[in-house]
Amino acid sequence: MNDRINYADHMYRAMHRLIAGVLSEVAESGLPGDHHFYVTFDTRHPNTVVPSHLLDSHPEDMTIVLQNWFRDLNVDDSGFSVVLSFNDVPERIEIPFDAVTTFVDPAAEFGLSFEYVHTPKPDSEGATAAPMVEIETPAGDPSSNETGKVVSLDAFRKPSST
Repeated sequence: MNDRINYADHMYRAMHRLIAGVLSEVAESGLPGDHHFYVTFDTRHPNTVVPSHLLDSHPEDMTIVLQNWFRDLNVDDSGFSVVLSFNDVPERIEIPFDAVTTFVDPAAEFGLSFEYVHTPKPDSEGATAAPMVEIETPAGDPSSNETGKVVSLDAFRKPSST
């Protein structure tokens, strides 16, 4: 057992559960009001399923929009699948939550950004790097054009002694 609580890892998993909860609500009830989502994900993740012709034009990452037309949105603990239209052709894609790099709902001025996608690698001393999650929140008056503040988990980490 480690002698430290890995808060960054807990936050990383909690943000994935948040995305899963929101997408589950949308799968059951549809998108309310002006809400819509931009989801960017790593197409290289081993559990991502994307048609090969789309991978040709998006070999590293891809952004999808869940807004006007999508169907068969299914969510489970590990990720989600959805049918979207690409050049007027319906295509099913599967995205594990570990592959998601950003999740944004412009109508709510809300966004999440994940620093890494895959399991972190040990550093030179054998310690595992903690995941980093950035949370974008509205700043100031919501009617203003100010951008959201990004809160990095690095701000809460204890400095390492070298």
